[in-house]
Amino acid sequence: MYAIIEVGAKQYSVKKGDIITVEKLDTLPGGEVVLDRVLLLSKDKKVEVGQPYVKDARVVAEVLRQVKGEKKITFKYRRRKASHTTKGHRQRLTQLTIKEITAEG
Repeated sequence: MYAIIEVGAKQYSVKKGDIITVEKLDTLPGGEVVLDRVLLLSKDKKVEVGQPYVKDARVVAEVLRQVKGEKKITFKYRRRKASHTTKGHRQRLTQLTIKEITAEG
């Protein structure tokens, strides 16, 4: 059984036991998150596609830890003005492990 879910305007293909990294969720490590935006659900060669979401389907995940992504460098240079700016950014992320995928109905 696998599902395609939407978290933070991004889509992820998940199955039980997978570890995914999503944009930061406000949950402490060890807590559970219920993801109910299931776009597609596949079970025993039967595929159910939502419009836009599959009704009564949900994915339960456990928060492993809060992490930061790799550093992105932004460099702005203005020619002939002796001016340049360097900025860095690290996106805050949450690592989830998928505990179960359920579909009632």
